[in-house]
Amino acid sequence: MSVQLGLRENLPQFTLLVVVNAFVGAMVGLERSILPAMAEQEFHLAARTAVLSFIVVFGLAKALTNYGAGQLSDRIGRKHVLVAGWLVAVPVPFLLMWAPTWNWVLAANLLLGISQGLTWSMTVIMKIDLVGPKQRGLAMGLNEFAGYLAVAVSALATGWIAARYGVRPQPLYLGVGFVIVGFALSVFLVRETRHHVAHESALVGGMPAGVLTPRQVFWRTTWLDHNLSSVSQAGLVNNLNDGMAWGLFPLVFAAHGMSLAQVGTLAAVYPATWGLAQLATGPLSDRTGRKPLIVWGMWIQAVGIVVVTMAQAFEGFTVGAVLLGIGTAMVYPTLLGAIGDVALPVWRASAVGVYRLWRDLGYAVGALLAGITADAFGLSAAMWVIAVLTFASGVVAAIRMTETLPSPNRE
Repeated sequence: MSVQLGLRENLPQFTLLVVVNAFVGAMVGLERSILPAMAEQEFHLAARTAVLSFIVVFGLAKALTNYGAGQLSDRIGRKHVLVAGWLVAVPVPFLLMWAPTWNWVLAANLLLGISQGLTWSMTVIMKIDLVGPKQRGLAMGLNEFAGYLAVAVSALATGWIAARYGVRPQPLYLGVGFVIVGFALSVFLVRETRHHVAHESALVGGMPAGVLTPRQVFWRTTWLDHNLSSVSQAGLVNNLNDGMAWGLFPLVFAAHGMSLAQVGTLAAVYPATWGLAQLATGPLSDRTGRKPLIVWGMWIQAVGIVVVTMAQAFEGFTVGAVLLGIGTAMVYPTLLGAIGDVALPVWRASAVGVYRLWRDLGYAVGALLAGITADAFGLSAAMWVIAVLTFASGVVAAIRMTETLPSPNRE
């Protein structure tokens, strides 16, 4: 079988992986509308830190799994890791449906985090493998578009169902369907992509000197390389504010008198904007470069959080959620594109794993920071702290990062 790089050349498999990632995202969307309400209404958790504990568990599990997923996929293959991720997800909707205590919810989120670390990492890495060096921004835009639009649709659907039938078990039936379809597609239709990596390496001379140890990749991506480390810190702060939005926004909306259906709609606006806008921002980063979108994206996110913090009604919350979604869309696929620009093919999967380790630790850090601050000083204070950190992250990227997209690729 001849191997070719490029989106058009691999369109059937690429499209399939976009669909698979939509089901991966939908699994996260199950919780966006209903879990904070479940924590307060059914398990009577009053402390914000306790309510957000499910995000801490999810973030830690996903982050640590991300780190190992790239290296594991280099050894046993991308497809095997993808299928394993779906198998781990099988108990999640049932644990959430039947949970007699909050610890069952935490166990479900532990499994969900592991599953997301395996499945979402593989859809990212496999798309990068397929498209080669020229269309990474477009590829990541399509991948993240599918994932986060599905988060939004799933959040909207579960919020709508919960408003009519209660927070469980009916909304969680969707999760059973997501797992069945995602697993079946991955087992029967997805093909291995490691041979595309070998082909790309051969095109640029094999690069035997480019092989790094896992320790070297970790430190280069975390600190030593200015661009990779700038990407890693921006990813961490991006998911730090997403963790805050996931856990605190539904509580803020409810505190201002929003119904459960309105909370579900608002919870969907942010990831829907994020998902749709990536259809434009991903390919835009292939033409204009990565750095401007990363810096300005972080700053627009900060403005969106401030607008939500100061709003009092549905319309104001919507504007803030849209701004947060636009800023995140500017950053999310662009960060992955920048990793692909800098990392060589032979250690790229490991670098993506390290980046995603730091990025998804942001969920845990954000949930803890937001929860502790909210318990001590109130919800508004917590959101102001996150907004300031998000703006500061953009400043760090502006100072420390250089443009990663090669000049011949830019218009």
